[in-house]
Amino acid sequence: MARIKVNSDQEILREAEEILRTHLGPAKATRFWIALSGGAGDYLQIKETLFKGETVDTLYKKIQESGKGTKPNPDEQIRRTGNG
Repeated sequence: MARIKVNSDQEILREAEEILRTHLGPAKATRFWIALSGGAGDYLQIKETLFKGETVDTLYKKIQESGKGTKPNPDEQIRRTGNG
């Protein structure tokens, strides 16, 4: 009889984190997990998994690449700075 391997919850979460990081990038994946958890949890614990193998340079490059083709909204800039 064939055996079926059942993944643990932790294995599934690790796989999901990897998929999210790969397809969304680190910044969006982090925002997803924060939104999903309602902002609860310990960032210091999850950051090791989210950014495993990343450096400041690799994260910067991914952030730059994820923003290509988007232009800042001038109205949004005014709201952020309070000038307007």
